[in-house]
Amino acid sequence: MEMKPPFLVSYSITTKCNLTCKHCYSQATEEAARDELSTEEALKLVNDLARWGIGLLVLDGGEPLCRDDFLEIVSCASSKGIMTGVGSNGTLIDRGMAQKMLEAGVQSVSISIDGVDAETHDPFRGKSGAFDQAMAGASACKAVGLPFQFNMVIRKGTVSQVPEMLRLAVESGANAAELFDLVEAGRAKEQCLGEVLEPEERKAIMEWLAQAQVDCPILIRVPACPMYPLILKQRQVRPKHIPMEALRRIPYYNRGCAAGMPSGYLVVRANGEVNPCMLLQIEIGNVRDKSIIEIWQESEILARLRSRELLQGKCGECEYKLECAGCRGRAYERSGDMLAPDTGCWL
Repeated sequence: MEMKPPFLVSYSITTKCNLTCKHCYSQATEEAARDELSTEEALKLVNDLARWGIGLLVLDGGEPLCRDDFLEIVSCASSKGIMTGVGSNGTLIDRGMAQKMLEAGVQSVSISIDGVDAETHDPFRGKSGAFDQAMAGASACKAVGLPFQFNMVIRKGTVSQVPEMLRLAVESGANAAELFDLVEAGRAKEQCLGEVLEPEERKAIMEWLAQAQVDCPILIRVPACPMYPLILKQRQVRPKHIPMEALRRIPYYNRGCAAGMPSGYLVVRANGEVNPCMLLQIEIGNVRDKSIIEIWQESEILARLRSRELLQGKCGECEYKLECAGCRGRAYERSGDMLAPDTGCWL
């Protein structure tokens, strides 16, 4: 039986980046990797995604603006009718680049802001001045009418700043705030030791965010925490400024961990390697060897991941396993088994 495509495909078009972020899941470097997909290969992938009928393509990296053919790839995707977004650290976006992205068909930009000030953000991102440059990038997007959101990593060093970080997003004109629950994957395994929240800390901040959504004028999303929508439903959160339909479209609502799932999520790395999620870094194929559609349909790893009855331990026994399933990336990084219990869950 043919499987529905993912809604979101994230394509890391380069490993090159001008920052050295401590948590980088792509382990980006100063120079592009030699085995990155060529322009021709990248455009073939985009054409396959368009034919497949995915809902959203996010071009990220590394820093996608570091790739010379970045705008060409964007133009190809948007011309094929793909809703196209960009995940950026924001430091290379000036008004001219924001205008070029808008004209190429970018519909939204995610700008990484990891603290309410330079003292918090810059050390985490590995460059002095990065905070001011990222905020200037957000201002440039606002000036040309290019929608943007703030992406923030929730960790021990910033969990107390979450209310102010949310306020900053609203006051800056962002249309959403995406708060990533830190998982020790990629570079974070070495440089973010001790920064991951404990289950009770995670529960407390998720409860605060759920309550904040009632009055918050922008949408709050929380990747890497499939337990968050359970709180929204249990507390019967009804936002005053956000349509309920928009809230139901946030990650995991009613469907749990999206990694490799139909209408869910898939990652293509710069060298063509395909992973179920940026946090679940298991290779399931390479688009140089086989089309992404074939990989999606034929992967035995994805077949196991989609079988919720194979979940182990407390996740397998949980009454919410079909609508949550825990974070499979965190389970894999903690145990080496993608079907193991999510030890970050407070339930």
